[in-house]
Order: sequence, then structure tokens, then C-alpha cells
Amino acid sequence: MKTLALAAAFAVAAVAAPALAQDHKDHAPTAAAAPAGKISVETTPIGDIIKNPDAKATLEKALPEITQFYDQIATMTLAQVAPMSQGALDDAKLKALQAEFDKLK
Repeated sequence: MKTLALAAAFAVAAVAAPALAQDHKDHAPTAAAAPAGKISVETTPIGDIIKNPDAKATLEKALPEITQFYDQIATMTLAQVAPMSQGALDDAKLKALQAEFDKLK
């Protein structure tokens, strides 16, 4: 059931992603960008996370069903996807993923 809920959430994210990906040069960023090389569930786009093989493996271990949605949510962060995941990606999972990302070099 969680997989179905996650699939529905990612489908919604696919519709919302183009709007979220728009360039907003006139607006100040809401969160500080992660330092170069540091992966953040809050600020690193999923498309950038999956470019790092170790981070991609960590993400796919935690959320195996996410692989089918990469093209739809690549411009979004994990924190942006979380509210649409119907609980599959909750605060605890975000914190656990961040802890694992922090261990990566």
C-alpha cells in the first residue's frame, strides 16, 4: 500500500515539478545551499543526488520504488517530495537519509 501511495505522490510531484523548477532569480533562496560536495535532503536536487553512486545506493536502499520516478522528480529535493509521499518519506526517514549522506565522502 505504501508503494501505491508513494507512486501516487510521485505522480503528483511530476505534475508539480515543472512549476517548482521555474527560475526565480528575483526571489531570495529559502534555504542555504549545501556546501560543494555535501548532500542535503533539504537543498540537493534528487538529480544531483543520483549522480553520486554512493548517495544513489543509499537513497535506493531506503526507497527502492523511487527509481521509477527519477525523471519526474529530478529537480526536486527529498524534502520537497516528502509531503507528497503520503508518509513513505517522513521526517524520520529524511533524518536517517541525511545521517547516511553525512557519512559519505
